[in-house]
Amino acid sequence: MKARLSWVCHGPTEANRNSRFPADEPLEAKAAQQVRLLAEQLGTVDRAWSSPALRARQTAAALGLDGLAEPAFRECDYGRWQGKSIADLNHGDPEALALWMLDVDAAPHGGEALSAVFARVGGWMRDHVGDGGHAVAVTHATVIRAAILHALQAPPSAFWSIDVEPLGIVEMTSDGRRWQLRFPNVAR
Repeated sequence: MKARLSWVCHGPTEANRNSRFPADEPLEAKAAQQVRLLAEQLGTVDRAWSSPALRARQTAAALGLDGLAEPAFRECDYGRWQGKSIADLNHGDPEALALWMLDVDAAPHGGEALSAVFARVGGWMRDHVGDGGHAVAVTHATVIRAAILHALQAPPSAFWSIDVEPLGIVEMTSDGRRWQLRFPNVAR
């Protein structure tokens, strides 16, 4: 049975705009209108999940989806870096930031290592490879990047070569045995 999985990155937030590690903040005011424009691209949806984070739940609601909160889709726990900008960390604690970016098992912020994110997302994908129909997962760029790594069986270092913007959509399909990236024809 062929399955389609649309990964939707939540809408923009103040943290996105200011290059800060996120807290559980809401979408920016204009984001809901932008999200509604994406709903048509998704087509018929058989089931939906979202991260438990407010911004993901708000994005799912604006898409008209009643997404179940999925713990595997939660944002990385950035520990004491939550709310801080990359620029501030690069200035105040460059060694810790460099370690985190070079070693996926490192968690100098006291939160979750990227390898843990990769494991939970990969586990979810293995558990759902045999699902049929069209599913939508509304989550975070970090989670979507982990899903892409899993689908491509790419090395963890490739994580930093993937850019997922707010409201970005990544499509995948499954034949019941493995996930593939899908690049749909826009002129359907």
